[in-house]
Amino acid sequence: MPNPLSVITPALELLGKNLNILPATGTAVEDLQHPDQDEIDDVLVHKEMDKDVTAFAEEPEPSTTNIYRPTPPLPRAERHLFRFFLDGSLRTYFLATGIEGTRTFPIELAQIGASVVTRDEHGHLSTLSSDLKVLLLVPKGARGVSDSVWTQLSKVQPPGSVLQIVDFDIPDVFGDDKKDPRDKAGGKARFRMHEMEAELIKATDHLRSEDSWLIIDGAVKLGDFISAPHLIGVAKSFSKEPQFYFGARKSEKRDVTTILAALPYAHRTMAFKAYDGKVAFWYVRMWEQKDLDYPLMGVVKVELPRPDRKPVPADLADLLSRALVAERSVTPYGLDRRWHCHIYPIFMAEQATKNRFFSQQVLMGAIKWPKPGAP
Repeated sequence: MPNPLSVITPALELLGKNLNILPATGTAVEDLQHPDQDEIDDVLVHKEMDKDVTAFAEEPEPSTTNIYRPTPPLPRAERHLFRFFLDGSLRTYFLATGIEGTRTFPIELAQIGASVVTRDEHGHLSTLSSDLKVLLLVPKGARGVSDSVWTQLSKVQPPGSVLQIVDFDIPDVFGDDKKDPRDKAGGKARFRMHEMEAELIKATDHLRSEDSWLIIDGAVKLGDFISAPHLIGVAKSFSKEPQFYFGARKSEKRDVTTILAALPYAHRTMAFKAYDGKVAFWYVRMWEQKDLDYPLMGVVKVELPRPDRKPVPADLADLLSRALVAERSVTPYGLDRRWHCHIYPIFMAEQATKNRFFSQQVLMGAIKWPKPGAP
C-alpha cells in the first residue's frame, strides 16, 4: 500500500540533490508548542491594538462604578443558541538543516487542519466541514534557497494536492518579529492554519442566524477582521497587557488582572471597544474561583465583530455570555491544562481535526532524503 504522504518525495529528492542536507535525528523531530501559545497568539494578533482601553462598546452606556453584569447559565433546553463550533490544530516537525552556498536554514514540515462541528437539537455533534494540508516550509531568497531551486520546487508541487510548499520567510502576523528561523516557520504554519479557519466560516454562511450562532476558537482579527454576522471568538488564553481607564477624566486605572480577579462566577465584564469600535470584547467567568488554583483561571475572553462600529446591546452581550457559561464542560482536573475554560464542542472540533492528521509512522515513512552521492 503506497504511503499517502508520498507526494512529498519529489520535493525532498530535489532539495537533497541541490542542497547539502543535515537530517534531523530519526528523520523528523516534532516541535512542541509553548504551553502558553494561545496567549502569545492573542498578543501577536492584537499587537496593533491600543493597549490603553478607554471606551465601552455597549449600550446603554455602562456605569463605571460597577463594570460587572450577572450572566446565569442559559441551558440549551431553554434556548439553543450556539449551533456551530470552529477550531484548528497543527503539528510542526523539524526535518533537516539545509545548506546552499553560505546560507544555512531549517526545513520544516507542518500538518494543519480545521473543522466546523455542528450540534443538533438533541445535543449530537457531527462534522459539517473540515480541511487538511501538509506544508513543506522552506525559506527563499537571501536567507534560504536560491531562486532557481525555488522555481524547481514550485514545479514539483502537485496541483490540488494536500501538499503545499511555503516560503516561511514572508512576513505575517505570527512570524514577522521572530528572529529564530524555526520560530518563523512555526508562526507561518499557525498563520496558514488561521487562514484555513477563516475560510471554513463560509460553510456556515447560509446557516447562521440570530438563533444559530458560531463560536470560533480565538480572536476575530487575523490580519483582516472577520466581519461575518452571528459569530463570536472565544479565547481560553489571552493577553494580560491591556490597561483600562475609567471615570470622566479617565484617571482611574485598572489592569486586566485586577479586573478579572474581582469578576464573580457567572458574570461578565462590560463590553470594551477595540480597533475604534470594529471589535467589542469582554470577559466571562465560567467557574467559581474556589474551584481553581489561580484567580484568572476559569475566565474566557469574548470578541464580537462590529464592522459598523455600533455598540453591542447589553441584552445581546448578556445572552451570549449566559449561553457561553452553560457551555462549560466538566473535564477531569489534570488531563488538560485548559480544563477550567473548556467548551466541549470546541474541544471536539479540535479532535475532529487531529484525528485526520497523518500518524507518526506515516510521516516517518515518507521523510526519506536521498543518500549522498546518489544519482
